[in-house]
Amino acid sequence: MRGLSLAFEVLGGGCSCASGFRRVRGWCDFGVNKRNSPRLPLALILSWHVTNTGASPDSIAPTPLTPARHPYAVLRNRDLLFYLIGRFVSSVGQQMLTVAVGWELYERTHSAFNLGLVGLTQMAPMVLFTLPAGHLADNFDRKRIIVATTFVMACASAGLMLISAFGAPVFWIYFCLFVAGSARTFLWPASSAFLPHLVSREDFSRAVTWSSGSFQLSSVLGPAVGGAVIALTHRAAPVYGINAAAALLCLTLVSFVRRQHIVALKEKMTMRSLVVGFNFVFASPIILGTITLDLFAVLLGGAASLLPIFAKDILKTGPPGLEFVQTSFPSLFKAGLDASAMRLGLLQAALPLGSLLCALVLAHRPPMQKAGRNLLWSVAVFGLATVGFGLSKAFWISFLMLFICGFVDNVSVVVRHTLVQLLTPDAKRGRVSAVNSLFIGTSNELGGFESGFVAHFFGPAIGQAIATGAVVSVISGGVGTVFVVLAVAMAWPQIRKYGRLDGAAAP
Repeated sequence: MRGLSLAFEVLGGGCSCASGFRRVRGWCDFGVNKRNSPRLPLALILSWHVTNTGASPDSIAPTPLTPARHPYAVLRNRDLLFYLIGRFVSSVGQQMLTVAVGWELYERTHSAFNLGLVGLTQMAPMVLFTLPAGHLADNFDRKRIIVATTFVMACASAGLMLISAFGAPVFWIYFCLFVAGSARTFLWPASSAFLPHLVSREDFSRAVTWSSGSFQLSSVLGPAVGGAVIALTHRAAPVYGINAAAALLCLTLVSFVRRQHIVALKEKMTMRSLVVGFNFVFASPIILGTITLDLFAVLLGGAASLLPIFAKDILKTGPPGLEFVQTSFPSLFKAGLDASAMRLGLLQAALPLGSLLCALVLAHRPPMQKAGRNLLWSVAVFGLATVGFGLSKAFWISFLMLFICGFVDNVSVVVRHTLVQLLTPDAKRGRVSAVNSLFIGTSNELGGFESGFVAHFFGPAIGQAIATGAVVSVISGGVGTVFVVLAVAMAWPQIRKYGRLDGAAAP
């Protein structure tokens, strides 16, 4: 019955509705009279510029901010709108760059090892610079950090464009990726800690929902646009150039944001100040529990890294539409149109599409009333849907399971990100955000490795097919995720009891 009540909270009506689920990375909900929502786009166009409705939960910024009352009213906040558009444009460019880097490296080296080095190159700055990045975000103007790091990322993309255009050694590609990864490591905590300054405390979860939805939309559009540009030009350089332009547009829009992060008291960079974020996380049961839940759920539930195996060796029949095209136009497939690649593309789109729908649903719901319980249910459903995906042999059932994973993942991300920011004092928000980013980044990379290792161990390592190992890996990961939920719920009962997500009431 609790599962049914959760579904009602996400999709149903009434002031007591809520929602909660797991793993996207995003932006949130709003509230006024929902019955008038069809007219809001016009109202938004006419009035987005008139008000700046947002302040940090602990902001010392001067203007008092009132909470938005309609699902789209928060977008009338000029600063938030500039920020969201800028981040969306930048994210689309980054998604395009990811496609281009993988394509170019494989075209030039034909080496899976070189592809694997991309993840290592991007994870290394996270490990090296997370602590100083958090310190910087708490002791300097966060908006300026966002602008500066985005400019560095634009320069790195311009460098990639020149390297690709002139055929420079592959080493320089990794060098530019390391520079971009370093800039991104400093960008993440500053950006996460800056968002609460743009909206009122009551509207912060709504801003998180819109941020998450924007990111998921970019995850759908970016790879598609990047692949289309490469297909048309047969080169990666134009994609790098587009990403550089997107980064410059992003920093321009963010520079238009009027709100500033004012540092009340600067701290010297010492080992004690660097570990403040870790100390605060371990001293806060709710933050530690939510980060731990996300860490192990991502680590165990990494089915996405095994999608190529499912697309090629397990879901061989494909969707009915694809089968019709394959039967009606066999010459297309003989000419090189890869049916498994089309299945893979559809499966990869299922996760962000589910997350995007969730963001739209949350944007039209009142603030969550039982956020902690919803968070736990969301991760549990994520694990069960992962098991369902592993058991499925039918394409559309597999697609549905991934869609559900994406949907509940986004609810979980909204809850987790909102709790981390609202429960952290502004003076420590950058360092805590850096710790959160470190756990997210490393768990994503290690989750893919764990899934691949288990698939190999229960597949070729014992004489079984790789498909068998992939199924075992996904199912065991989903079951493990459910057990993680049970363990976290028992270890940190404060999470189960946490109530409103809009910050209006204490947990």
